[in-house]
Amino acid sequence: MQKTKRVYTFLAVAVLAISTTAPLVKLADATAPVIACYRMLFATFLVASLVLSGRDSLLKIDGKRLAYCAVAGFLLGLHFITWFSSLDYTSVASSVTLATMQPLFAFIIGYFLYHERLNRGAALGAMVSVLGGIIIGWGDYRVSGIALWGNLLALSAAFLATVYFFVGQHALKSVSLNVYTFYCYGFAAIAIALYCLVTGNTLSAVNRDDLLIFFLLALLPTLLGHSVLNYCTRFISVSLVSMAMLCEPVGASVLAWLLLGTLPTVTQLVGGALTVLGVLYFLRKRSN
Repeated sequence: MQKTKRVYTFLAVAVLAISTTAPLVKLADATAPVIACYRMLFATFLVASLVLSGRDSLLKIDGKRLAYCAVAGFLLGLHFITWFSSLDYTSVASSVTLATMQPLFAFIIGYFLYHERLNRGAALGAMVSVLGGIIIGWGDYRVSGIALWGNLLALSAAFLATVYFFVGQHALKSVSLNVYTFYCYGFAAIAIALYCLVTGNTLSAVNRDDLLIFFLLALLPTLLGHSVLNYCTRFISVSLVSMAMLCEPVGASVLAWLLLGTLPTVTQLVGGALTVLGVLYFLRKRSN
């Protein structure tokens, strides 16, 4: 029971940390792919310092486990690429909302791979949370061919993130968290760097303020966010982790209000309330 409460506490901290992503990105001058690339590079170096100062060894990993880390890393990199690319075609609210629709994919994958089942109460909570996420993005939703392409990219990002967590859950059964995150973030940085090279996003034109933002992105939403979420998948299902991620747009809206002075709209308030209530109801009913 104590371990379960601790995992839920870690899960809440991780979601709050990941919610800092959008406000921090808004403060940066660099392009989105460059921000993502430096974020993963800085995160890789931070994790390397933890590995080198601890008992973990980067060399004590076989080819099969390294392959899992590589697949997870490239999935994470592709997640960032598709998500950030969606921002060029659709609104921020729609993109973030659709990119966090991971439970839809997690439930399907979990059902076929692990035969996971949801009782009626948990299913109702999940539907309420998804409805809240839709309402958050609805006020800024644009019906057009270009917006549709952006929305499809955002949904692709949600799918990639879900598969990333499933691969990570499997890899972490035999690899320590620090070793896994080092290789995973490293491969993600390589994937994004290749994308920047192909698309002409130069990595050299950054200022000092952006470097500080890159470091904060590596520390908060990456190490305290994604790394902690990966830790949580050792003890709880990916479906549950994905449900908690629906709170990210809510946390991002609150932080944007506090840091950037961006007031939430009525639809964001209503959708945010439904999302939080749905997640809480889901957690309560799922544990029964």
